[in-house]
Amino acid sequence: MLSAYYKKFFFTRNLNSLFIIFILIMMHHISSAQTTIPLYRDVPNSKPATDYKEQSETGDDGIIRISKVTVPEITIFQPAKSGGKNTAIIICPGGGYGILAYNLEGIVVANILNSWGVTGIVLKYRLPGDKIMKDKSVGPIEDAQRAIQYVREKAAQLNINPDKIGIMGFSAGGHLASTVSTHFDKDYISNPNHISLRPDFSILAYPVISMIDSLTHKGSRDNLLGKNPSDEITKNFSNELQVTKNTPPTFIVLAGDDNTVNPENSIKYYEALLKNHVPAEMHIYQNGGHGFGTRILEKNDNWTEVLRIWMTHNGFIN
Repeated sequence: MLSAYYKKFFFTRNLNSLFIIFILIMMHHISSAQTTIPLYRDVPNSKPATDYKEQSETGDDGIIRISKVTVPEITIFQPAKSGGKNTAIIICPGGGYGILAYNLEGIVVANILNSWGVTGIVLKYRLPGDKIMKDKSVGPIEDAQRAIQYVREKAAQLNINPDKIGIMGFSAGGHLASTVSTHFDKDYISNPNHISLRPDFSILAYPVISMIDSLTHKGSRDNLLGKNPSDEITKNFSNELQVTKNTPPTFIVLAGDDNTVNPENSIKYYEALLKNHVPAEMHIYQNGGHGFGTRILEKNDNWTEVLRIWMTHNGFIN
């Protein structure tokens, strides 16, 4: 099911949609080499559901929306040129834990990263569902941790620096990215070689952070935790409560007029990062709403250039 905010964004902003279509066409023509890899031989925490099939729909706005993912995978976009071992970023598209806005918050982002010499890795993660999962609350983090594990294990073959692997997420994908960034001490997957599952940095765009009633995006919480989650699981996945001094350096971007995900999600997370002396930077645009992808359309402003400067400042790219 397409969440309400994506319906609003994709179907009522026609002029912006034309711009997005143009960008997607251009990115398609300049995309670099890419490889798609299934994350598992046997998908953990799964239940058989023969009538549950992945769906992919492309709207009139050019946006690919994927739902009912049962085979999680990563698509690796390698930059055309490399000056050594690359920084890599695993990208988690958003969609309220109900869909994945796969190209707007995935492929387009990977191509931008490639232009900086960064390997972009788009994660097609399972969307939580009782029909296909024994415990739907941990399905997405299993796939995100497995993506980090795989990339770190195969870093040499992928020409990636194993000490410069970041995680990036949009909206509910931002909740997933912040969960990976605060729950790395627990292995949600089999990890016999004790590979570090901690991302080296995280990037959060208009993220869902909290599961607490007063802050959360209700659709995302309902999809991940169910309609009546316990206090214990609610607090566990309220990531503003899980920040420690070991949480990776973080970049956050959002708009102050976001009427879908309360901006206090980002603000509370940023405050927790400051309290724990974690290097962090946050940019709040006056206008931009929710689901703006890589550009603040009202201002014709590409915030990813600010991100590139932050990454350079912190030594994640040269």
